[in-house]
Amino acid sequence: MAALVTENFKFVSLFFKSKDVMIFNGLIALGTVASQTMYNIFAFSCPCSSGRNYRYGLAALGVPALAFFLIGMMINKSMWDLVSECRLRRCWKLSGAAVFALFGSVIGRAAVAPVTWVVISLLRGEGYVCALSEFIDPTTLEGFPSGQAPEVIARFPCEGSVPPELQHFRSEIERRLRYESQLLGWLLVAAMALAVFGMLCVKRCCSPLGYQQEAYWSQFRSCENDLFQRTAQAHALLHASQSVKSFFGFVALEKNEKELLLENQAANPVSSTEWNRVTGVYLYREKNGLPLYSRLNKWAQYNVEDNTEEMDKEMDTLS
Repeated sequence: MAALVTENFKFVSLFFKSKDVMIFNGLIALGTVASQTMYNIFAFSCPCSSGRNYRYGLAALGVPALAFFLIGMMINKSMWDLVSECRLRRCWKLSGAAVFALFGSVIGRAAVAPVTWVVISLLRGEGYVCALSEFIDPTTLEGFPSGQAPEVIARFPCEGSVPPELQHFRSEIERRLRYESQLLGWLLVAAMALAVFGMLCVKRCCSPLGYQQEAYWSQFRSCENDLFQRTAQAHALLHASQSVKSFFGFVALEKNEKELLLENQAANPVSSTEWNRVTGVYLYREKNGLPLYSRLNKWAQYNVEDNTEEMDKEMDTLS
């Protein structure tokens, strides 16, 4: 138990430190595997009752997967960029191709954990054996007594509840259902691998950028986001300290916070208009042959020219 807790803390630490998409998705998958293992150890308990097995088995497969999917959607920044885009600009500038690309990215990232959950559940087989046990046809089992009620067959996933004279059929039923479950699991793995390969091929073929520039763009977004968050935190600290000082007459700051505020006394409040200009969906564009890698990068280029009308027009352009 201590080892499981230690491994999960390591996972959480790496999860929040990781910036690379592949590592990020891999960590999500590993965390899902750990969660699935703990669920089967501590929580999974087939009711072994006709009419309940099927519902419980499907719930054990589907409900955690749905929860993981919704959590994946909620923690995906692109999802909220899309929501902001629709709220601010009504999404009418988004083309069908852009919507497909954006939703593909959001859903693809969010699907990592639920698909991993379903695959591991199918490969382990407990949920499938529980769900499908009551639908086993007794006539396919050689020597099985006729006239057995479905309630008796539904009890086969639970070792202690099977009648002694039918106990030797339990291993055959479990082996048959585990075979089906694992076959479905491997087929799902193959289907997902082919789907990911196909999407990567389409992305590379349709991208206006070369492989090296695509990698640079990813690095740019990561660095810009990191710097933006740290600067926003310092900016918020500065204006929060001014509000607190105006109320109390002083503000309690740490030494490093005092040094930070002394270096940035010239910071000004940012208007809602400017926030909206750098918020929302962004698709790659160029200006005079030079790449614009983000909404903030685009805003900075047009802000230098001090051309508000052209800036607003360009900020609404997504094609």
